[in-house]
Amino acid sequence: MADFAEDVQTLAYKNVNGLTIHLDIYPPPSDGTGATPVPGVVYFHGGALTVGNRKSWFPSWLHSRVARLGMAFISVDYQLIPPATGHDILHDIKDVFIFLERDVNRLIRERWMPSSRVGRVFQIDSHRLAVSGSSAGGLCAYLAAIHAHPRPKAVLSLYGMGGDMLTSHYLAPKFVPFFRGREILEPNDFLQYLYPACQELEPISDSPLAYHPPTYRIPGYPANLRMLLGRLYLQLGTFLDFYTGCHSPSLSATLRKQLPVAAVASSSSTSHTRILAQALRESIPDAHLHLFPQFGISPGLPPMYLIHGSVDTAVLVRESQNLAVLLRDAGVPAELVIVEGKEHSFDYEPNAEEEFGIPGGLFDRAVRFLEEVLVAPAPIPTQS
Repeated sequence: MADFAEDVQTLAYKNVNGLTIHLDIYPPPSDGTGATPVPGVVYFHGGALTVGNRKSWFPSWLHSRVARLGMAFISVDYQLIPPATGHDILHDIKDVFIFLERDVNRLIRERWMPSSRVGRVFQIDSHRLAVSGSSAGGLCAYLAAIHAHPRPKAVLSLYGMGGDMLTSHYLAPKFVPFFRGREILEPNDFLQYLYPACQELEPISDSPLAYHPPTYRIPGYPANLRMLLGRLYLQLGTFLDFYTGCHSPSLSATLRKQLPVAAVASSSSTSHTRILAQALRESIPDAHLHLFPQFGISPGLPPMYLIHGSVDTAVLVRESQNLAVLLRDAGVPAELVIVEGKEHSFDYEPNAEEEFGIPGGLFDRAVRFLEEVLVAPAPIPTQS
């Protein structure tokens, strides 16, 4: 259950239906004693909930800055759609935090420290954890903030899904390129991932990224079909069916029929999104409502820092804009940074560190937000 390396430890945090699900812990630089448990950042990877693993699209800029602040960085696998649904993923998210509270420090002492060649002594403070995620991982971060215990102390979302999932972006079939100008996919190439055949797939929580070689007709094109599933489900307007598991009857079809009616019910542009969402909410079975972060906002949520590119075509910027409004209306501290002219995953661009990693730049501001919440200021010496 453990695969230890010098700078990362891999632990299984749960077993379900014969599937072992892992997380990686990157320890902070050692202070030599490990007497004080360290805060940590729990990170959920992107991939439309359909592909990837705890090493996919790894945010090196975030990890390196977190480590310099003496925090642990924890990157998590979770079950992938399909055959999993958002319900399974939510169970995984909640189980991660239970594991970090109950088991992780014992396993660090018993399994990793005796095997480590670097001798880093540390323990994790489960009550000083923040949660972060990119794209679909942002959705996981929101769900953790709403449902996990112990509740994370802060949320850092990078172009996260989940701020408004009741829009034509999720519900309307598309017949012309809509995602970074990329081609419309042929559904017949993905039959095993469509309903009902997808129900026969084996559970999976680790689907590495893979690309065709330069000699392929489209050099660098995804070789793992799962890398295209998120786009396919958005193209078909059925993403919510796979997310909720509500295929028959199709939740997406039910909501799609009401979309024009609900849109007409919105009398002003300012209130359009909220009125539309409330009108559609009535058609979502109660058993699925807790999977929609926009319906789980309450005053007790932790502060959130949202980052989104203004021209994102994978997760529209309106999702973060809507969530920020809902959070502020509930009295939850929320800061939204819209990065003008940037598409999805802009922080992985080759020059991202040069553009956003300068002192006081976007990367530093994001991590400073985590530091202010998680790292207690040093006590002021008293006069003797």
